[in-house]
Amino acid sequence: MHEHSENRYYRVLFEELRRLGWVEGQNLTVEGYGRDQNTSGLDVLVTAIVQRHPDVIYTVGPGAVSFKLATSRIPVVALTADPVALEIAQSLAHPGSNFTGVSIDTGPSIHEKRIALLREMFPAISKLSCLALRFQWEGPRAIAGPAIRAAAEKMGVPLVVSLVAFGASEADYRSAIESAAHDGANAIMVVDSADVLRNSTLIARLVGEFRLPSMFTFFEPVEAGGLMAYSFDLIELYKRAANNIDAILKGTKPGDIPFYQTSKFELSINLKAAKQLGITVPPALVASADHVID
Repeated sequence: MHEHSENRYYRVLFEELRRLGWVEGQNLTVEGYGRDQNTSGLDVLVTAIVQRHPDVIYTVGPGAVSFKLATSRIPVVALTADPVALEIAQSLAHPGSNFTGVSIDTGPSIHEKRIALLREMFPAISKLSCLALRFQWEGPRAIAGPAIRAAAEKMGVPLVVSLVAFGASEADYRSAIESAAHDGANAIMVVDSADVLRNSTLIARLVGEFRLPSMFTFFEPVEAGGLMAYSFDLIELYKRAANNIDAILKGTKPGDIPFYQTSKFELSINLKAAKQLGITVPPALVASADHVID
């Protein structure tokens, strides 16, 4: 990913690196790897990156676990779920490994909060669809799945799970959302991932087509027509990641840099989407929102 990337968060990352004295093409060489290079699967891509022997790797999402298996030497800055649960850090305060970064996982309570906000917006919720990437729900990298199941059970909301593969197509997303609606879900919660962020507009359009009140974990889908989001501040987190990269390039060991645990969340509401769904938005919810889209 490069500083002229269309992704607003990568632009923030490079702006912060530049502020810290690192300029691509001058004293910083950047090799970007994304969806275009990921044709053979994540683990193959990770192996190729490690073989390049970079001074530091920055990874967002599921790649962290793959990098743990691939290298114990190259410093990795990760924006990821719970790093202790993923076994890439001994503790948040002292990772003690080749990893540091930002944790966006605050446990089941954050999922309970999202379900509660969605229910406040749409009290008629009777069955909740959860749209997630398969590895978030199943297997050794599944942090979100068990936490969301626990949260839904505690909140007394039946759950319909719709899973898609990493790099899913528009048809895959449509099929997953359609099957959830057919299974009786009358609202949907979309789990955060880089894939979801990249497909924000598409997913917002599809949940609108199927008339599902939606809770997202990023602001962008709400901007694109989704109903609401309770999201972490990605701009702040990318700035923190840039500072981690800076510290490593200046000689600090990643294992000595604490993982930052996000604690700041923002509520976004799209009033136009609510109107299209026939939802009357509670005034108290509007008053407590950080972003309201008319």
